[in-house]
Amino acid sequence: MLTFTDKAREMVLSFMGDEPDGEQALRVKMDGSPVAPSFELTLVGSADLGDDDVTVDGGGFTVFVDSTSAPRLKGATVDFIDELNQSGFEVKTAPEADGRGAGAPTGPIAERVTDLLNSQVNPSIAAHGGEIRLVDVQDTEIYLEMMGGCQGCAMSRLTLRQGVERMIHQSVPEVTAIHDVTDHQAGENPFFS
Repeated sequence: MLTFTDKAREMVLSFMGDEPDGEQALRVKMDGSPVAPSFELTLVGSADLGDDDVTVDGGGFTVFVDSTSAPRLKGATVDFIDELNQSGFEVKTAPEADGRGAGAPTGPIAERVTDLLNSQVNPSIAAHGGEIRLVDVQDTEIYLEMMGGCQGCAMSRLTLRQGVERMIHQSVPEVTAIHDVTDHQAGENPFFS
């Protein structure tokens, strides 16, 4: 289910210290939207295994994963990043487990937002080589990803906030929050740099 890099495994074992084998475990929990997840990694006692927890071998230590997080963490990799401006554990989920590869969101809100994006928004921004796609719906909150000329564009925030959000709120008033989950650093051909 989970793969730990050598560096991550080394760091977990160092945090466990001199505790006897089997006395501690690492609990991994995933929260949030599939496209904007947050992860919690904590050391717990081995007696803290919950009734619905899944047990995973981390390669020298035991990992507890709650039953809600387990399917979303299938195929995930845990690494430890130690760079000048940041350090800590980083969890990379597999696209098919986190929802990005599982197809488009469904439901009444998803259908109405997708229709609006396809009929009114994307034809306008296609002139700049861009596209905006609905990637997730969580209750009344939606998650959008900007691609092509929009990904990394200096004007993307203005386009989203002043244009797209207004259109969505007018056409689909039950939407309470709109989140941009675009990796703007990965943009290869932004319309405005």
